[in-house]
Amino acid sequence: MGYWDAEDGTDCLQKTWIPTKIGAAMGLVGSAYHLIIYQPETALQGLQRASAATLTMASLGAIFGMTTCITAQIREKPDSPLNYFAGGCASGVFLGVRTHNYMTGTTACLAFGTVAAFAKIAKLENIRIIGPPRL
Repeated sequence: MGYWDAEDGTDCLQKTWIPTKIGAAMGLVGSAYHLIIYQPETALQGLQRASAATLTMASLGAIFGMTTCITAQIREKPDSPLNYFAGGCASGVFLGVRTHNYMTGTTACLAFGTVAAFAKIAKLENIRIIGPPRL
């Protein structure tokens, strides 16, 4: 089952699990590149860096998925891009808390929220952003 298969506001566990997996995978890949470029002094330090990055990215995905689903349930508007903006913004706020920087949180909130809302609008309008072209 894919993320877009179930209607927003339903099956929140699945709608949270999918972005969590994607976030964890992106964190793992990103931390692998980071460890190659900036080699740690010890294996333990490398493990700590990799786990911190992976858990942060997985948390961003989980926060996005859960906030989007709960917002759709509370507002009773499952197809609203505002739900996705709220999910992206909540993820951005978490990033600001994680970095102890309110400016990072504010910027990430606006950026993640806007990108998520545009992704939902593109889905609603049947606009393909990535993937093979339609013939």
